[in-house]
Amino acid sequence: MNASRQRTLGGGGHHVLDYLKRMQAENPAFFYAVQNDNDHSGGNIFWADATCRTNYSYFGDTVTFDTRYRTNRYRVPFASFTGLNHHGQPVLFGCALILNEPETSFIWLFQTWLHAMSGCQPVSITTDPDRLIQIAVAQVLPETRHRFCKWGIFRETQEKLAQIYQSHPTFETEFQKCINEPETIDEFESSWQSLLERYYVMDNEWLQSMYNARQQWVPVYMRDTFFGEFSITDRSGGHSFFDGYVNASTTIQMLIKQYEKALASWHEKEFKADYDTTNCTPFLKTPSPMEKQAANLYTRRVFMKFQEELVETLANSATKIDDAGAVTTYHVAKFGEDHKARTVSFNSIEMKASCSCQIFEYSGIICRHILAVFRAKNVLTLPSQYILKRWTRNAKTGPAADELASDVPNSDRESLTVRYNNLRQEAIKYVEEGAKSIHVYNVAMDALREAAKKVTAAKNQGSGGTDSSTFINGGSQDSRAAEGPQTPIHQSVDEKEKKIHEMTAELENINQRCEVYRANLLAVLRDMEEQKLKLSVKVQNARLSLKE
Repeated sequence: MNASRQRTLGGGGHHVLDYLKRMQAENPAFFYAVQNDNDHSGGNIFWADATCRTNYSYFGDTVTFDTRYRTNRYRVPFASFTGLNHHGQPVLFGCALILNEPETSFIWLFQTWLHAMSGCQPVSITTDPDRLIQIAVAQVLPETRHRFCKWGIFRETQEKLAQIYQSHPTFETEFQKCINEPETIDEFESSWQSLLERYYVMDNEWLQSMYNARQQWVPVYMRDTFFGEFSITDRSGGHSFFDGYVNASTTIQMLIKQYEKALASWHEKEFKADYDTTNCTPFLKTPSPMEKQAANLYTRRVFMKFQEELVETLANSATKIDDAGAVTTYHVAKFGEDHKARTVSFNSIEMKASCSCQIFEYSGIICRHILAVFRAKNVLTLPSQYILKRWTRNAKTGPAADELASDVPNSDRESLTVRYNNLRQEAIKYVEEGAKSIHVYNVAMDALREAAKKVTAAKNQGSGGTDSSTFINGGSQDSRAAEGPQTPIHQSVDEKEKKIHEMTAELENINQRCEVYRANLLAVLRDMEEQKLKLSVKVQNARLSLKE
């Protein structure tokens, strides 16, 4: 770590560690670790709360390791592990402060993160094209497909080829089209060669090195691996859980506050997406039983993507080109675009199909080409192998949360995160039942208002105690975990003042969390008020029609 960064952080690292200790004391499933720092300059820090660990058990198939602090020259070396939830929203899997960057730092970080995630390797990971990160991924995640962030490559190319970008304004657009638009490897190879010749850059060393690494960043080479993106031109590492919250001007003193704001914001967005999925019936565009099936299975956003593919089958015809027993091969093309035909193989016994576009492998959403073959073969509902649970309404049900909870003593299972999730699930059920009739709605609304008063009263009385059990986070020599606070029998004045300061900070933290829960409850109330208004209008219209 360079001296300027040490001066910038100052004693802020202790501020972060104090926060992590409080969080771990409150919830034993909260994990954090600090890498040994023999020179006492401050060790690298990693942490993941219980929600991160639970979400990883559901959505940890694809991961992005965000280190934009390095290229954007952040004041705080803050990195994050993120993924995508069942609504396609960013979801957090852990955070790190990387104060030192020797070759072993990223190896330690990935090993610590993987340990916190119960040792389960993801299917794919997206990172910046950095040599030290490449070494760490290869060593710690040998079974994981490693992709370089495409936008990171574009950014570096702009820096390395600044003169070409300046002298040829069209180069950037042509370069991006060359990467994003080819649908086959042959198309990419031809487009790449044409680009080099058109701009006379055949011997450019940077472009040659990028071409040599093409299988780790050019989308057409990545289609056989799950990345959870609905299109090969999607994010490719271009998103961030902390966009709008942590940036180049964020100080170490501001970090935790911004971190918690981001958590609260995404919790609220997920809650709203859950509510919309449960309570907003999607409009069906076809009489297909498969569309109705998908509408009941998928979250709202994923269903809209599936629906788009299904509707496109109306313009795509499947032409049989080979029939070898149980396996039939088709060419599928949009009317008038035979040159873009896809090849689909269909096994009628196993009800399995594979398409040359590999969209299902890449996104987990079945493509229009396979759906066109299903239509031709009179397959009326989606076979189970084409329904990924991670995209369904029930993605966060099952044994994953129970497995995580089993690592924690029974008395500690009612942690902050568990309480939050339980309250949210119960609230959604409550809303569903409460909106079924005017009478039930009025009863539910009165009960909610009474509950809100009780919650506010409990908050004002400070009755929400926190767990204080000790949870040892990892046991390797490379990391050390916080130990629970111990109160001696005889305390000095300084010790008592320190204890009061800690308790005050803890109370402030609880109050902030209560505000988040209160905001969520108010959001439910607002939604129910809107439902009441809509129902009232319908009742009034019904009365008028009866009078007529």
